[in-house]
Amino acid sequence: MRTPVSSGSPTPLQQRSFRFLLIATVGGFSGYALLLPVVPLWAVAGGAGEVAAGATNAVFMLVTVLTQVLMPWLLKRVDCRALFALGTLLIGAPTPLFALSTDMWVLLGVSALRGVGFGILTVTGSALTAELVPIAQRGRAAAYYGLAIGLPNVALLPAGVWLSSRIGFGPLFWAAGAVPMLAALTALGVERVRLKDPKRAAPASTATLLPSWTIMAVNTAAAGGLTAFLPLAVDSSVAPAALLIFAAATMLGRWLAGHLGDRFGQRGVLAPSALLGGLGVLLLALAAWTADPVALAGAAVFGAGFGAVQNTTLILMLERVDSATASTAWNIAYDGGHGLGAIGFGVLIASTGYPTTFAITGALLLACRVLAARRWA
Repeated sequence: MRTPVSSGSPTPLQQRSFRFLLIATVGGFSGYALLLPVVPLWAVAGGAGEVAAGATNAVFMLVTVLTQVLMPWLLKRVDCRALFALGTLLIGAPTPLFALSTDMWVLLGVSALRGVGFGILTVTGSALTAELVPIAQRGRAAAYYGLAIGLPNVALLPAGVWLSSRIGFGPLFWAAGAVPMLAALTALGVERVRLKDPKRAAPASTATLLPSWTIMAVNTAAAGGLTAFLPLAVDSSVAPAALLIFAAATMLGRWLAGHLGDRFGQRGVLAPSALLGGLGVLLLALAAWTADPVALAGAAVFGAGFGAVQNTTLILMLERVDSATASTAWNIAYDGGHGLGAIGFGVLIASTGYPTTFAITGALLLACRVLAARRWA
C-alpha cells in the first residue's frame, strides 16, 4: 500500500547514511564497469580465442548469480553494512592480479573472486536502499541508487577500452582495483543495518514475487540481447549513439519512475512502463528491417521503459517480502536475464534474423504489459 510522505520527512538525499551508500556504490560499480570489456581484451592479447576470452565475463556473472542465491542466508547472520563493504572490497582487491599473467586459470580465478564480490555488492546495495529510508520514500531512493549504478556504466564502459590503449593494461588494473577499495572505506559512513528475520518480517510467500520477477527478467533479457546484437543489426554509424541513448534513457526512466511511484503508487507506473518497453523494441525491429535512424527513437523509448520497470518491480517485491529476499530475487532476474538474453537472441537470430527476433521480443514485452496490469503483479 502507498504511504503518504510527511512534508517534514527528510528526502533520501538529506540522509547521511544514504548519501554514503550512493558514493560507495559509484566506486564499487566503477571497478565493475571499467573492466567488463577490458578483461576479454587482455585475454585476447595473451593469445586466447574469442570463446575463451568471453569465458572470463561468463565466469564472473555465473559466480555473481551463485553468490546472490546464498545472500538471504548470509544476511540473516551478518550485518548488511559489513557485507556491503566486503563485496565492494572484493571487486577491487583481486583486480591487480590480472596484470600477473594472461594464463586462463589466472584470469578465470580472479574473475570468480570478483564475481563473489559483485554478487554481495548488488544484493546488499539494494537491501540497504530499502532499509535506510522510510517505506514511503523507497521509490525515490531506488531511483537515486539506480543513478549511482548507471553513471559508471555510461561513462566507464567505453572509457575502459580507451584507457587500456592509452596507459596500458597494468596501470588500468591497478586503478580499477584502487577505486572500489577506497569505496569500501566510504561504506563505513553507512549506519549498521541488521535485516529482520524474514519469517517475522514477511509472512507472504515468495511465490507472490513471480509476476514482478517475470516482468523484470523478460525486460532484462531483452536489454541483454539488444545491447549485445544491436551494433550488428543496424548501421555502424547509428549503433553507438543508439546504445548511449539507451543507457541515458534507462537512468532517466528509473529516476522518473521512482518519483512517480512514491506519489501515485507503483502499480500505476508498472503497466505504462512495460508498454513503453514493448513499443521501443518494435521500433528497433523496424530499424533492423529498413530504417536505421529509427533505432535512436527505439533506444530512447525502450530505455525509458526498461529503467522504469527496474524501479517499480524492485519496490513491488519489497512490498511483499523482506529486503534480503526481494533484493536477491530482483538481482538474479537482472544478472541472469542479461546472460540468458544474449544466448536466446543468438539462437533466434541464427534461425529468423534480426528484425524477426526483435519483433518477437517486442511482442513478449507487450505481453508483460498485460501481466503488469493485473493486481497480482
